[in-house]
Amino acid sequence: MKFQIEDVTVYFPYDNIYPEQYSYMVELKRALDAKGHCLLEMPTGTGKTIALLSLITSYVLSKPSNPVKLLYCTRTVHEMEKTLAELRFLHDYQVKELGPSARILALGLSSRKNLCVNPRVVSAENRDSVDAACRKLTASWVRAMAVENPNIPTCEFFEDYEKAASDAVLPPGVYTLQDLRAFGKLKGWCPYFLARHMVQFANVVVYSYQYLLDPKVAGIISKEMQRETVVVFDEAHNIDNVCIEALSVNVRMQTLEGATRNLNRMSQEIERLKATDAGRLRAEYNRLVDGLAQRGNLPLGDTWLANPALPDDILKEAVPGNIRRAEHFLSVLRRLLQYLKGRLQTDIVEKEGPVTFVASINAQVGIDQKMLKFCYDRLHSLMLTLEITDTDEFLHIQTICDLATLVGTYTRGFSVIIEPVDERMPHIPDPVLQLCCHDASLAIKPVFERFQSVVITSGTLSPIDLYPRLLNFNPVVSRSFTMSLTRDCICPMVLTRGSDQLPVSTKYDLRSDPGVEKNYGKLLLEMVSVVPDGIVCFFVSYSYMDGIVNSWHESGILKEIMQHKLVFIETQDVVETTLALDNYRRACDCGRGAVFFSVARGKVAEGIDFDRHYGRLVIMFGVPFQYTLSRILLARLEYLRETFQIKEGDFLTFDALRQAAQCVGRVIRSKADYGMMIFADKRYSRHDKRSKLPSWILSQLRDAHLNLSTDMAVHIAREFLRRMAQPYDKSGAMGKRTLLSQEDLEKMVNGVGEMMF
Repeated sequence: MKFQIEDVTVYFPYDNIYPEQYSYMVELKRALDAKGHCLLEMPTGTGKTIALLSLITSYVLSKPSNPVKLLYCTRTVHEMEKTLAELRFLHDYQVKELGPSARILALGLSSRKNLCVNPRVVSAENRDSVDAACRKLTASWVRAMAVENPNIPTCEFFEDYEKAASDAVLPPGVYTLQDLRAFGKLKGWCPYFLARHMVQFANVVVYSYQYLLDPKVAGIISKEMQRETVVVFDEAHNIDNVCIEALSVNVRMQTLEGATRNLNRMSQEIERLKATDAGRLRAEYNRLVDGLAQRGNLPLGDTWLANPALPDDILKEAVPGNIRRAEHFLSVLRRLLQYLKGRLQTDIVEKEGPVTFVASINAQVGIDQKMLKFCYDRLHSLMLTLEITDTDEFLHIQTICDLATLVGTYTRGFSVIIEPVDERMPHIPDPVLQLCCHDASLAIKPVFERFQSVVITSGTLSPIDLYPRLLNFNPVVSRSFTMSLTRDCICPMVLTRGSDQLPVSTKYDLRSDPGVEKNYGKLLLEMVSVVPDGIVCFFVSYSYMDGIVNSWHESGILKEIMQHKLVFIETQDVVETTLALDNYRRACDCGRGAVFFSVARGKVAEGIDFDRHYGRLVIMFGVPFQYTLSRILLARLEYLRETFQIKEGDFLTFDALRQAAQCVGRVIRSKADYGMMIFADKRYSRHDKRSKLPSWILSQLRDAHLNLSTDMAVHIAREFLRRMAQPYDKSGAMGKRTLLSQEDLEKMVNGVGEMMF
């Protein structure tokens, strides 16, 4: 269908549209017109992605004079592929409606591991090894040597891509990672470098958050982007954590030992170079004197990670004199390693700010702030001079230089925390030095400043007013949408006590109470006998899940549950969990029914959907607070209180409830779907906790369901499932339209016919 929103003709590839999709598009258009940033919370399963894509691509088509580029950021490769598949469907429709003038170029960009087609390279086990294997075949010096000596291996795909030079382009169309690989094999070109090259010309680019938020990667991939760009962060409820991780570094003893090995190898290389090609070291020295830490335009195959500090904070000045010579720089790094080794040999927890830390380095080993600040660039320059290709071996020294550069660049928003042991295993010495970033606004600030519109959207952004404070920006539009439903297909309940009227909670003093464990077990046992197909249970942590499953096993509850349904458990091993999920789905498909035990902050809670019969009920056992004694969390809370006036309790509750909402939102992935959500903890009945849930869940939470015991919950579940089994009119009866056709929309826009949402 196509319809007007003010001066834009929107091409929407389906025959009907949900009212909230339409309102979402209207708000999004307001933000684009104002060239400002916006926050939009849209319930899961209401077609958020297609609404976003069709509005922004139609907006570009209707204003051909100033073309706007779309950067769409997702969290996982799976989400990237889903987005590109939706975009292809939309693109085909737009081309059918408008002819060839609507053609665009859209592509996904991922790491070499997901794009490489050279079997010798892609067989390496992890991402860093694939990158290094690629560099061994494509670095400029390797290729120069291969010209003289044909026995030196190179990558035929990269060679063909280089030979094609300016002819190596992607024709218009929408390319998933799979398509890029197929196109690369067909033409004999390297898909990774082709995609990297085409990013600057594409109309739509879909990639991971890190490519914009992590300065090390963004400095290479995203520095070419124009200002007229709309950036979308999808599923962005955890965006503050992504920003913080991008600027945090951990150093352990293993890191220091690895870095020492790296330095020994580099000094051997320097000695070798002195003997064979001293001119190269001299040329590097002269370049540094001229103030060029980086050689101008490096060949594509040589680019390494960029500086870990943000672009505006990197000084445009010469590298300090005392680290210009290669051997002097290595001795500075050796002294730094010695200092860090000394700091790790501590029996007490130490916490200090970056300024104190830098002053202490200067006092003890004589390395000042300016030298620290240039460590990363100087290391990068040296690695290129020494022509080192196996970069995966040099990750340790890279981590140390990351730490040095960040600590030398930033004076606030960070803490250095040294812990001698992990508190959860106090008898095993495992000292770690952590540089923790507390300020999420640091990493995202360049994104807000560089691009005209940034859209932050997710199913759970409540309370929506906290995000602008955490990320320090002013949105022109911030809006939370509710779900227009034909029937009440979600049924949230708050369960506060068991059948014996004892309160249930995972509060620390109640958590190991046998009565609470028994009541939780009885709740699940009652539910497996009533609810068909799949049930998903979320626990607050792995250790709590282990404990409670053990106690259910001893008391025989688990055995009784198994008589009704099979039980599968998420573990910390990705392969095991994937296998468990596959078998869980098979058990649901064949009608045996299954229960999946998962952890609120684990792998499953974020990206896996339990739609249709895979999730008819989700039980959230407890409130998933972070580990509140964690030193890093305490330091961050203190910073948030002092800088943004956000109270500790508010932040912790907000953080726990966005996680809980994310978990329970897994069961409903479309309006035809139905599911129940049980919040099993007496703390959810308190208004201050409950009010932080997204509005689309709260609007369905009745007052009668706020203080239930197990037997009442079972009764409600029976009633709900019976109601859901009845046939219903999908487009909405009784004047309450939830699926709008083109005529409905036109009537609505012209104000004819009263629309009730």
